[in-house]
Amino acid sequence: MHKSSATLKTGFALLFMLLGGCASYGSRSLPYDAWSLNFFAPDYMEVWIETADVVDINGHVFRGAGSGIPSTGYPRGLSKGIPAHFKGDAKGWFEDPGGKGRRVMGADLPRLVYVRWQSVAEPQTYEAYIEIPESARNTMLQGEKTFCRADGKWVTDYRKLLIVGLAPRGVAKVWLGGPCLKSIEVTRVQGTINPGGPYRGKSGGAYYPLSEESKAYIEKFGIPYGSW
Repeated sequence: MHKSSATLKTGFALLFMLLGGCASYGSRSLPYDAWSLNFFAPDYMEVWIETADVVDINGHVFRGAGSGIPSTGYPRGLSKGIPAHFKGDAKGWFEDPGGKGRRVMGADLPRLVYVRWQSVAEPQTYEAYIEIPESARNTMLQGEKTFCRADGKWVTDYRKLLIVGLAPRGVAKVWLGGPCLKSIEVTRVQGTINPGGPYRGKSGGAYYPLSEESKAYIEKFGIPYGSW
């Protein structure tokens, strides 16, 4: 781990300790009710998020802001068995990602995001400490006139979706998006292997199960390391 990453990790841990991991609902600078923390993974590169925690610009900690299965293109939610032809492509990122997640209620603009996840396609357990640039926070405050296809109207929309893509070998890439706005890139972080393993060592080394479809894709095409 680079020195800067180690320093950030230590500072993040100290914040958790000092603040006790409790969310505080004081005054906020947002022009909307809340922003969302969303996640996705490339096609067939399945992920299980153990936890995602947030520190906002006021130093308030929001634990469990994300967890579970992020969105992906393939396999589809109702997919059964192994298809005759694989329609997805694991290489690279989606052009305009949106992800899925939840609103971080009570939080001001994000300063740090910690995420620990299982890359079940490999399998391996990673963690990443993501520092959100001030420029990105400024963007989250800027309303933009746009035509919203969902309701066929011109609206003022905000990039209030913080979208994190998680890929094999611990890659985490971040975008900002809005319900009616195209997502823009923010930063890319190289995570590290979490020494505790899956479920912090409480599962005897067992990972969240990989679907048969993704397993067959990886056996046929491999994992496209370096494309993310």
